[in-house]
Amino acid sequence: MAPTQVNTGNPALDEKIKEWLEWDKNDKTREEIVKLISNEDEATLKKLLLNRMLFGTAGLRGRMGAGYAQMNDLVIIQTSQGLGSYLATINPEAKAKGIIVGHDSRHNSHRFARLAAAAFLNAGIPVYLYGKIVPTPFVPFGVRQLGAAAGVMVTASHNPKEDNGYKVYWENGAQIIPPNDKGIQQSIEDNLEPWENAWDLETALADPRLSDPLVDISNKYFSMLADSMLDKDMNKASPLNFTVTAMHGVSHDYMVEAFKYCNFKPLIPVKEQMVPDPEFPTVKFPNPEEGKSALDLSFKTANENNSTVILANDPDADRLAVAEKLPSGQWKVFTGNEEGALLGWWAWYRSRQLTPHIKPSDCYMVASTVSSKILRAIANMEGFHFIETLTGFKWMGNVSYDLLQEGKTVLFAFEEAIGFMNGSEVLDKDGVSAAMRLAEMATFLSKQNLTLSSKLREIYKKYGYHTSNNSYYICHDQSIINKMFDRIRNFDEPNSYPKTVGNGRFTVTDVRDLTTGYDSSQPDKHAVLPVSKSSQMITFSFSNGCVLTLRTSGTEPKIKYYSEMCAKPEQEDWAALEAELGELVETVVQELMQPKKNGLIPRPN
Repeated sequence: MAPTQVNTGNPALDEKIKEWLEWDKNDKTREEIVKLISNEDEATLKKLLLNRMLFGTAGLRGRMGAGYAQMNDLVIIQTSQGLGSYLATINPEAKAKGIIVGHDSRHNSHRFARLAAAAFLNAGIPVYLYGKIVPTPFVPFGVRQLGAAAGVMVTASHNPKEDNGYKVYWENGAQIIPPNDKGIQQSIEDNLEPWENAWDLETALADPRLSDPLVDISNKYFSMLADSMLDKDMNKASPLNFTVTAMHGVSHDYMVEAFKYCNFKPLIPVKEQMVPDPEFPTVKFPNPEEGKSALDLSFKTANENNSTVILANDPDADRLAVAEKLPSGQWKVFTGNEEGALLGWWAWYRSRQLTPHIKPSDCYMVASTVSSKILRAIANMEGFHFIETLTGFKWMGNVSYDLLQEGKTVLFAFEEAIGFMNGSEVLDKDGVSAAMRLAEMATFLSKQNLTLSSKLREIYKKYGYHTSNNSYYICHDQSIINKMFDRIRNFDEPNSYPKTVGNGRFTVTDVRDLTTGYDSSQPDKHAVLPVSKSSQMITFSFSNGCVLTLRTSGTEPKIKYYSEMCAKPEQEDWAALEAELGELVETVVQELMQPKKNGLIPRPN
């Protein structure tokens, strides 16, 4: 039995405990709170009940468990009530247009999606609820195909198995951005008490306003993929065998279908990772971005099946990692920036073949500010436009939508974290369509006796070599992170950033701080890109041409660094450029991040 009276000596905490025990109808999470009360663990109770998860990268993402600071049934209900109320208030047509809801294969995702659907129905909004697991791109694609007012995907993408998340898309098919995120957050806080029938899933699932759009949207999605191919006869004759892993997530069945529609011979699955499994038993991190450590079984499967190209989705299938077998027998895992270079070149080549009537000046490619500037180099030479945005596809998707409204053509967008938007049918990263474009490109290149690796060298020779050095440190203590960035902002004296690093070896020419809004390169010293005080992000430009960014992650306890140096097309000493960048990055990490002093945990091998 739950205690009826709790007296911790902290009235605010006592009130939240009482509230939680009244509102939460999930036996497991109620018991977690009861156990903390019995153990008199006031510190943990405060942490879980006096803090609330806030909308971050287009929604919520965090550890599953009891309390307002974690992902659970009650938080999903409160979040969905807030979103439903906000949507109905600012967009009265929502009650006619409806909202689309999907989910991945993680623990609790199925239930969270249905609790969300119940809340939307209680708010008077019809719901399109996918009847089974879907790739994340099916939600933004479905929003635009159905003319829905919004979309929700229950997923934590590539996070550890203990996490889950709640990603929100707006009626334009892109992830939410300000001011809607703040409006939704306020509406959540105004609708915390569960409404009548909030827990009644049986009634919700029998509601005539609930429908399953899976067959319709699947047909439209795969037809769109098939129609986008350059030459399906070429695909059918492909000499390549493609090894594909779903990383224990949702993508296997959808990738099988995509291969069929796009006329490729059947894929070679990594059988151990083919079936959805929320425990992710064969990988330490279900994140193909981690490279070789996450792809060991893919290498084994490919080697056993005479396969030279690996396509790896993350668990919700919105990202794509790629590896290629070299003549030496070793495997090259492409970075997100290298994939961006290849897919960007391919997007431009395809556009000239398929739509030569569209002027280059009406074509656009987009990348986040921490991604490689290779698209800018290609754009400068070929005559199309390049736009840089803040990190995250919520910014790239919304910029792309605005361009489409102006009658422009958006060919491609990418971020270095292996996220790719090919075309503009899905205004978000999409690992399934990226895999099809990659397979198509690899097939095309094989006809010319080229590999992905050799084509990448050609691209760099033509447009200039772009070398990156990116990684991260783990830090669970926000106060350490804040102190580190405060020190950078007050380096030699108050409001003074570093002027050099490495005892004068590397000179800083400009600093852009998108936390404070300062940008020394602008005449008025004000940043052009949007500013976010809730996240840390500082970019340094150096006299040798290097651009280096330090930032915190919106979804994980990480401090990330990104850097790039670009050679001129005629510059051939790439090794010297890589060495110089490596030295600069190590200097910045040691002098500005001070990993040992701050107790930062290096990226796992």
